Parts: sequence; C-alpha cells; structure tokens
Amino acid sequence: MLFTDVIRTKRDGGTLSNEQIRFFVNGLADESIAAEQVSALAMAIFLNSLNFDETATLTMSMASSGTVLDWSDLDLDGPVVDKHSTGGVGDKVSLMLAPIVAACGGFVPMITGRGLGHTGGTTDKCEAIPGYNTAPDFATFRKTVREIGCAIIGQTADLAPADRRFYAIRDVTGTVESVPLITASILAKKIAAGLDALVMDVKVGSGAFMGTQDQARELGLSIVRTAALANLKTHVLVTDMNEVLGRTAGNALEIAETLRYLKNEDREARLDAVVMGLCAEMLIASGIEADRDAALQKTDEAVSSGCALEIFAKMIAALGGPADFVEKSHAYLAVAPVIRPILAKGILASVDTRRIGNAIIGLGGGRRAVGEKLNMAVGFSAVAAIGTELDAHTPLAIVHAASDADADMAEAAYRAACTMASRAPGKASIISEILTGAD
Repeated sequence: MLFTDVIRTKRDGGTLSNEQIRFFVNGLADESIAAEQVSALAMAIFLNSLNFDETATLTMSMASSGTVLDWSDLDLDGPVVDKHSTGGVGDKVSLMLAPIVAACGGFVPMITGRGLGHTGGTTDKCEAIPGYNTAPDFATFRKTVREIGCAIIGQTADLAPADRRFYAIRDVTGTVESVPLITASILAKKIAAGLDALVMDVKVGSGAFMGTQDQARELGLSIVRTAALANLKTHVLVTDMNEVLGRTAGNALEIAETLRYLKNEDREARLDAVVMGLCAEMLIASGIEADRDAALQKTDEAVSSGCALEIFAKMIAALGGPADFVEKSHAYLAVAPVIRPILAKGILASVDTRRIGNAIIGLGGGRRAVGEKLNMAVGFSAVAAIGTELDAHTPLAIVHAASDADADMAEAAYRAACTMASRAPGKASIISEILTGAD
C-alpha cells in the first residue's frame, strides 16, 4: 500500500478503510512513514474530519500499538481510575487530583502529555521538580501505584507509541483542534493504561481547543461514546477556560501553587471548584461513592487532613524527586532572573487566554518545535481573575522572564490579551455540564 494513496483518500473527502488506518498506525509506531507525510494526513483529517467508525478504528489501533497495562495481578483494594484534560492555560489540576483521589481509595496511574499548542503539559510541569523521572520503567510505575496510590508519568515509548509520535507532530503543525484526533489521542493512552473508569475535563473558551459550548459537548460525547466501545466507563465535565486557571501559568510556578493548594494554604476558588468537581466525579464513576455531595466532602477532607499532601510527597520521592521537596520546594524550583509586575488600572473584563499561553511559549516555557528544551522558571504568577479591580498594589500578573527583553515582550502580549472595563462583568459557573454514558 502506498501511503500517498491514504493521504489522497482523506484529502479528497473520502472515508479511510480499517486497513488504511492500521497501515498508518503501524507506520507511526515503527517510523516507516515520514514526518512530512504524517503531517499531510493530519491536515487532511483536520480539514475533512473522521466519522465515528474511523475515529474508533484509529483509537483502538493506537491503543494496541504498544504495551497494554493490566492491573489485575496486583490485587488492588480499590478501582483503577484516571482523569484527563483537553488542555488549558494554568491547568495544574492533575497534580492535585491524583493524590487526592488516591487518599480517597482510588488507584491513579496517570499517564500525561507534554504541552500541546498554547496549552501547558503535566509531564513538563513534573519535570520542573529536580530528579523527578517522568519515564520510569513499567515495574517502577506499577510499584508506585500499588504502594502509594498514584503515579504521574509521561507517555512512554512502549505505551501507545503511535499516538506519542502523532501527538508531537500535531503539536507543531496546526492540527490540534480536531474532535476525532483529540478523541483518539486521549483514549488511546487511557485504554492502554488498563483503567476501570475515566473522567474527562473538556475545556471550553478562549484558552481551550474547543471555543464554544457546542464544540465542547461534541468532543465530550465523542469521548464517552468511543470509550464505551472499549468498555471504559467515562464521565465528562465541561469547564470554563476563558481565563487562566488558578493564580499561576508556567511550569515551576504551577508546581509551587500545587503545593500551596495541597497544604490547604491557598485554594483559588475557580481552581478549587474544578479540582473538587473532577475528584468527586472520579469517585462516582469508579464506584467509590454513589452520592456527589458525599464524594465532595470526602475529597475536601483529603486535602484539609493533609493526607493528599503526604501522598504527593511520597510519589515525588518514589519517582526520583527530592524526599524533602514538600518542605524545601523553594530550594529546588527554578527561579527566573527577571520578575516584575504588569500594572494596569480598571476592572479586568475579559481575557484572550490563548494569547497568554502563547506568551509563555515566547518566554521559553512552551515549545515551538518538537523536542525543544523548556525554561521551567518562566511564566506568570499573581494572575488576576476576571472582575478584579486593578491598581498599583494589585497587578494584572507578575511576569517571570529570562531577560528584560523577554519580560517586555510578555508584558505587551499580556496587556494585549486583556480588556478593561469600568464595572465587573457577570461570570458563569466554571463547570457548565456533566456528561455520562446516559447522555
């Protein structure tokens, strides 16, 4: 089979056969298909989409392109459950959620991605912790999950390798915002992880790949229905990404905010609502709890008791990070040489969050090319929420940069992303919808 024929089929609006899709996936996994040809098919799919059957075949083929994990031999005394986000700016939820759910009786083998487009990646954030190994062997991964309750790692070469390569190419070719490709990429990894249940956080808004509620719902239902073919029980929360989530955006800065959250020192309201909502849904989807109010109480107690923080510390140490990281994080996290406020007057009315994500890329905190090394220290802290009245004491944000020139660029980009007003705008609930298999 000639791969150029596969490209032409989708370029001309045709339907790919199961054989063509499997040929593509095999070529991704063994790298026999050149990157430029992969890019061409990705763009053809982006422009002409895939139907449900094509999406399902791509998903299952990528899931089985490498190792498929099985947890049954470990005799775990709780369900294996995970969460995945479609990506946002300042989205550090996974870092908090994994130890919280582990504290509630779940086992969370969280296999995460790197930054994609303007969005940050949990794998990159974990690598802001010195020594933290995001690519352990499977024996270490399984041992950590069994003994501690959770492990956050990056996608390994053995797990869904076809998706791993496709993901990296899509990131730098403008082909990210595709419902079938996002569906297949997410579920390939999660099916291969051998889960009992999955909860999805589908972001919607200016900082998300899904710009409208209808698009977010389309993606959510696509994920739920495709996952059902693999007998993976999946629930979806649709959450707002029209502003930075939490108070920080940038790898090391988000790790620092995660610690403040798990220490119960600073739980920014929107971030807390998403973390608690997703954690509770994981308990429900996995059967740990049947009642949402009881699930929310249980997850809140995991934080306030300090149990989730203790699990987070143990996970970091088990995966190669410092044993005293929680106590001495300031000594380990990178600090930018230029730190200064972005001042403004008025009330913050709206934010083009994608532009802020792109500003982080400009600072060196995100990638322009596959494999590019990141500056873990850069980004924004003290991020003002929409509706905040700004003055000399309350900035739009604080920029962390490698140089004054970089800080100037980031400040200009941040200001351009923000709209000011004389009165505070209304704000909708950050969780707009919950989708389950009954939808």
